[in-house]
Amino acid sequence: MTKKKIFIVCDSSRSLLDFRGKLIEKMQQHNQVYVFTPKIELESVRNRLKELQVITYESKLDGSNVSVLSDLRFIYSLYKLIRAIKPDVFFPYTFKPVIYGSFLAKICKVKLIAPMLTGLGYNFTENSTSNKLIVKITRSLLKLSLKPNPSLNIIFQNKDDSERLIDLKILNKKHQVYVVNGSGVDLSHYNYSKPSTSPITFLMVSRLINAKGIKEYYDAAKLIRSRFPLTVFKLIGPYDSNIDAITPALYQEIASGDTIQYMGQVDDVRPEVESSSVMVLPSYYGEGVPRSVLEGMAMGRAVITSDSVGCRETVNNDPKQANGFLIPVKDAGALASKMEYFINNSDDIIAYGNNGHQFAKAKFDVNIVNAALFKIMQLQA
Repeated sequence: MTKKKIFIVCDSSRSLLDFRGKLIEKMQQHNQVYVFTPKIELESVRNRLKELQVITYESKLDGSNVSVLSDLRFIYSLYKLIRAIKPDVFFPYTFKPVIYGSFLAKICKVKLIAPMLTGLGYNFTENSTSNKLIVKITRSLLKLSLKPNPSLNIIFQNKDDSERLIDLKILNKKHQVYVVNGSGVDLSHYNYSKPSTSPITFLMVSRLINAKGIKEYYDAAKLIRSRFPLTVFKLIGPYDSNIDAITPALYQEIASGDTIQYMGQVDDVRPEVESSSVMVLPSYYGEGVPRSVLEGMAMGRAVITSDSVGCRETVNNDPKQANGFLIPVKDAGALASKMEYFINNSDDIIAYGNNGHQFAKAKFDVNIVNAALFKIMQLQA
């Protein structure tokens, strides 16, 4: 069997193992994987990639912010690498790698280009309040880079995103489009444990950006704590220079107050999920399928999330297999009322959590998702 050269491009080095670790392991078994990633800060990530014999190049890409000069440098470096590596399969994921990479890979005549859109973000929502020019440029660039081509297989993590791009006339019937169930979750790593209900603890794992619903979580926590003061609220995730980061004032209020235990970024969320009762993610838009919710489900945690793109995939429609609740976006009152439901019905925390674990096993197991990706990329399993 001939080894294929697979070139992966991303905008965050943490995501390589957190989201794609099992996929890279599987790819590397019979192929040679190359990655182009922003600077690897964690030694554990660097060591694991080395152990797997993945050939790694580092970029200075900032996926979250607009910088023309930085993007041009990235485009030039990426072009040189594609020319040098001559990959058989080109797999960019997240926004900038998909837009720039798909375009360059076509120029370089790569045989199979498999861009994965892990969520469209606010520039693609109907009532986006982003700068109109930026919205227009982003949409035009995506349309250009995803122009139909026999070598192009486009991957989405939910059907809403693919339908949205058809509505915007960025995609049409000539495109080869595939939908997989998110990034999948490794059920052998995120083991089931019986939820803790004393005290009842709500956990949110997310970057501290507005779009994830940080303010709604904080407001709901204040409402609940005024009535149920023993309830615990935890928040895990980095506060960084993202264009959509919460205000410094809100960050200070959360980090220094006693409503929420803010824990910053942690390398392993499992101990915190284990000591929690319910996973919360009141995200507004732009998720592929939220990974933190999948991890919670795998470990047997009930879910409260938004009825928004990507998030709604994680709540089972079958009432007999209920694993959580969908709430309207930007509605702290609705969020608080579902939290109160679990406080008053703590047996359902365990029942819903068990249903969520079964749902994760049936639909989101990383092995099922990776098998689908191998087919799309025409790789030998």
